[in-house]
Amino acid sequence: MRIEIPRDFERIGALQIFGLQKVYELDSGPGRRERDSMIERLPSDTLYDIMREMAIVVPVKEERLKLIEGVLVGIPSPCQVILVSNSARSPIDRFHMEQETMENFSRFTDKKVLVVHQKDPTLARAFAEAGYSEILDDDGLVRSGKAEGMIMGTLMAKWLGKKYLGFVDSDNYLPGAVHEYVKEYAAGFAMNPGAKTFVRISWHSKPKIVESNLFFAKWGRSSVHSNHILNRLLTNITGFETEIVKTGNAGEHALTLDLALTLEYAAGYAVETHHFINLLQEYGGIDRPPRNLRPGERVTLCQIESRNPHMHASKGDDHVEDMIDASLSVIYHSRLCPASLKAEIMANIRMRRGDNAPAEPFPMRIYPALSQIDLPTFFERWQAGFRRHSPVVGSS
Repeated sequence: MRIEIPRDFERIGALQIFGLQKVYELDSGPGRRERDSMIERLPSDTLYDIMREMAIVVPVKEERLKLIEGVLVGIPSPCQVILVSNSARSPIDRFHMEQETMENFSRFTDKKVLVVHQKDPTLARAFAEAGYSEILDDDGLVRSGKAEGMIMGTLMAKWLGKKYLGFVDSDNYLPGAVHEYVKEYAAGFAMNPGAKTFVRISWHSKPKIVESNLFFAKWGRSSVHSNHILNRLLTNITGFETEIVKTGNAGEHALTLDLALTLEYAAGYAVETHHFINLLQEYGGIDRPPRNLRPGERVTLCQIESRNPHMHASKGDDHVEDMIDASLSVIYHSRLCPASLKAEIMANIRMRRGDNAPAEPFPMRIYPALSQIDLPTFFERWQAGFRRHSPVVGSS
């Protein structure tokens, strides 16, 4: 890959946020790694070595099987795939159908896929006995939601001994886009080899039909709002206006396992935006010293612009509005959010919701950092069920 060296950055405490990086060549071939003042060439074998240490988590709920298969086809071969499903078990067992799809995929690719179900009672007991009962519902099972699936995927990647962790949504129509995202994750890690690195993807475009023609929109409808408010928060912190944040709602993102275990997860549609907020709270040194860092260590967040267009299943206007509200809620309720920005957030909500606007955003459920889990106990309890249910399909 040939990729632009970041030109802009914001440094807040131990957190360094790089501006958007442009990809100039998706595959620059093998050979030597090269760098000049503007571009870095990352040979294919460098990316391959990083992807061998990477797990890609695909959260799934009631998705069309052909769509899931297309996402799997796009994930590069060296990566370990972890599919976390919250699909129905009755009256039609959608999860069983997904397992059959994975088995068929594995038969043709000679590749193992780790498949787990979000409502697996064995996993619920493992969470309870490991001291992380916040994730359980009134029935004693793991709550439904994307964030809960991401937490499970993170722990599975840790169990497998992976160094890097990436997330890909299961409703992506373009396998080529998925393939590109994972290579860009690897490029971000190659350029930022620290133990605490976060890579977030900004879509090149999001096609939609306008008057019978394709229109390649630059920004998603929810990203416009979350990016603006996050930049307003950074402006308030530094005193200098900035537009550096371009990935406030980036569902396509990856991070080192070391960093993943130190971050909180917000439920609902707020998980990606809350990661930004949590990085500022934990590592920005704004109202307390950064924690979980060695002397001189920093946390790097890089943003890479993809070249493939992003096409995913449309879930309607209400879905988009709920995403915006959830993203703005975690900013509003952050201890770093000043009163002036809270007023701006409420003005945004009233503009969009009209008479249905609440007095203030409903607070999202926040799960504590995964470092608080007793990992040896969790893995011991889960492996007992793992051996009984054999959720890995395919050959090695």
